[in-house]
Amino acid sequence: AAGGRAWFRALALGVSFLKCLLIPAYYSTDFEVHRNWLAITHNLPLSQWYYEATSEWTLDYPPFFAWFEYALSHVAKYFDPKMLVIENLNYTSRATILFQRFSVIFTDILFIYAVRECCRCVNGKRAAKDILEKPTFILAVLLLWNFGLLIVDHIHFQYNGFLFGLMLLSVARLCQKRYLEGALLFAVLLHFKHIYMYVAPAYGIYLLRSYCFTANNADGSLKWRSFSLLHVTLLGLIVCLVSALSLGPFIVLGQLPQVLSRLFPFKRGLCHAYWAPNFWALYNAMDKALTVFGLKCNFLDPTKIPKASMTGGLVQEFQHTVLPSVTPLATLICTFISILPSVFCLWFKPQGPRGFLQCLVLCALSSFMFGWHVHEKAILLAILPLSLLSVQRAKDAGIYLILTTTGHFSLFPLLFTSPELPIKILLMLLFTVYSFSSLKSLFRRERPLLSWLETIYLVQLVPLEIFCEIIFPLTPWKRHFPFVPLLLTSVYCALGVTYAWLKLYVSVLTERISVRQKAE
Repeated sequence: AAGGRAWFRALALGVSFLKCLLIPAYYSTDFEVHRNWLAITHNLPLSQWYYEATSEWTLDYPPFFAWFEYALSHVAKYFDPKMLVIENLNYTSRATILFQRFSVIFTDILFIYAVRECCRCVNGKRAAKDILEKPTFILAVLLLWNFGLLIVDHIHFQYNGFLFGLMLLSVARLCQKRYLEGALLFAVLLHFKHIYMYVAPAYGIYLLRSYCFTANNADGSLKWRSFSLLHVTLLGLIVCLVSALSLGPFIVLGQLPQVLSRLFPFKRGLCHAYWAPNFWALYNAMDKALTVFGLKCNFLDPTKIPKASMTGGLVQEFQHTVLPSVTPLATLICTFISILPSVFCLWFKPQGPRGFLQCLVLCALSSFMFGWHVHEKAILLAILPLSLLSVQRAKDAGIYLILTTTGHFSLFPLLFTSPELPIKILLMLLFTVYSFSSLKSLFRRERPLLSWLETIYLVQLVPLEIFCEIIFPLTPWKRHFPFVPLLLTSVYCALGVTYAWLKLYVSVLTERISVRQKAE
């Protein structure tokens, strides 16, 4: 710690070694997904990438990610050429496992660099003699050692690390007022993985408010005469050039509709196989409860009720029994309405980078709450940027603790094998204890971060886990109601995520702007 930034290198190396230890762990079907994409991009011409369907795991990420797989495939052939054979479905040689795992660890270098840049943007007013109590150190641990990112990428298997690296680096550049770099990085990110469209409104409004309009009036209102046509043109050129580079070849081939149909498969149903802990999980649970109640009271005809497909753990469309069934258009409208207040606040109550981060987190959370076929892993899109706010203000730290604890706990069902049970519990426990202790010490002179009701809610996650992992498997219910642990986990965590979303919204909407912020 005495060696300047030596502590950051130690944190980065430490987590990298931990990732290496996780190489032999369980991996999900996403492992085969990415092996198949390596094979597709390596063997087939560009014109067939988004048509190939030998495997059920067809290519459904934007073109930049396809090119990323193409580049990886030219390294993969030196490990084991057989992994690049399209027909070798579910191929998992030891060399293939090592290559796939190490490719994730290696690309995380971008994430590590982005975290370092974000640490440089943290307000250093809370100076501390002990390095362990400095906001920059705490932020570095919360990001580099994030429990959710560790298990999703390095056990479950995905490439979220370098993608979040691009997002955090773009955030850092905007905080440093390097607007064009930030816009370029985010435009590139969108063409790597389109889930980041969730936070695009925050980027668009912030760049328009802070870069295209160059000045404010004394009362904080917009000075319309400060509009810069040059700045708008530069932003437009960046978006157009990146889009042309990504989608241009497919437009020339006349394949844009096919690419878009792969990127937005609306026939997958409202919820993922495991319900993400959002509003629709509560909606589904309410529909199920009303159905049971209706049958008990003879309000419903048993012969007209469909089988419990929505609790069958399958990716498919289903109809609700009592409540109105939900369409993709309905989720789009709900999402749009839910993000509007945050966007309005960013426009009418500008607070610089802090306001941008608040809007970004609210856009991510609102889309997670009301989106169509939301994956449980999408909660990381809100947790990671909220980490930057958590080390700067006690109120945000309390919201972060609620969201990160419930959000991370909701990821537990992703790792359902016995060997990974102690790993996920230990890692979750270590990260959670550190989060609570470090943020509590950082804001020890202020009021408690959590109320006693919030603390009780979070503590109840312990008996819930004991019931789901130990008690329920020993009961006869396991055979007839196998989805009960998933349902309980999803619904209980949905309450916490919803509460954190509402609390953050109330905080943003009721926050006053200081005179200095108005001037900015």
